[in-house]
Amino acid sequence: MTDSDEESLAEVFWAVARRLRHQSKRTLEPWEINPGHARALAVLMRHGPLRLSALAEHLRIAPRSATEVVDGLEERGLIARRPDPADRRAVLVALTDEGGRLGEAIRAARAAEAERFFGSLDPEEQAELGRILRRLRDD
Repeated sequence: MTDSDEESLAEVFWAVARRLRHQSKRTLEPWEINPGHARALAVLMRHGPLRLSALAEHLRIAPRSATEVVDGLEERGLIARRPDPADRRAVLVALTDEGGRLGEAIRAARAAEAERFFGSLDPEEQAELGRILRRLRDD
């Protein structure tokens, strides 16, 4: 087989990324939540209450898009807006008790999903892949 017959590194990477994305969507189906909403819950679990602008930065989306995400989660009772005690003109977004429970359930399901997905790699391979992906992410 010649080099031109082989898949490029980028093609393999994107194939794996697509597979992960589809698997993630399937994992979220029982809760009828989309990946963007799940990411917002995870950020709030990790960082606690945040202003909308800070949430948008963590999600790497525009503030307008963060407002749409927050509106959707608020409609489901998973987050609540409240005044920022440091600046009463500002609003914080925080998880409700139900949002925290759902976030924990999603975290556990995703951990099990990752275990299955990466389980064919031995621990050394997993560590090396993690190192490489972090390097690419941070460059």
